[in-house]
Amino acid sequence: MQKHNLCNYQVEIDKNATTKWYEEYDGWGCECGHCHNFLRLAKMKKLPLHIIQILDELDISPEKATYVCELYTDDMGIHYQFSYRIAGTIIDTPITNGENWNEGRCCHEPYPYGAPDFPKPHFDLEFYATLPWILEETQN
Repeated sequence: MQKHNLCNYQVEIDKNATTKWYEEYDGWGCECGHCHNFLRLAKMKKLPLHIIQILDELDISPEKATYVCELYTDDMGIHYQFSYRIAGTIIDTPITNGENWNEGRCCHEPYPYGAPDFPKPHFDLEFYATLPWILEETQN
């Protein structure tokens, strides 16, 4: 495992185990419109640039999130929470006066979501982003 600074968290990442798992992973399987919208944007690399850069460094395709959730919709767009599982451990958590969830955070999510067979140890890289609706059908 190699040490990295990931969203201001000190982590150790097993990049080989992570890459191997994602090569075999089909991606998030929810059939709802909001998830399809997110996955289309991710496949087109229309997520915030800093997220795309982090995922590129980890060799993870943006459309292979292990969790996607539409939180709410307002005049700014659709507010999503989404995660990617990483093989490794969190060594140190930053001390902050309020986290900037848009920048990303590392956390331990015990529920497997879309990654029940992920190698251990692992942690989740979680993001929040406001994205547009791009599908032809109307939002539901």
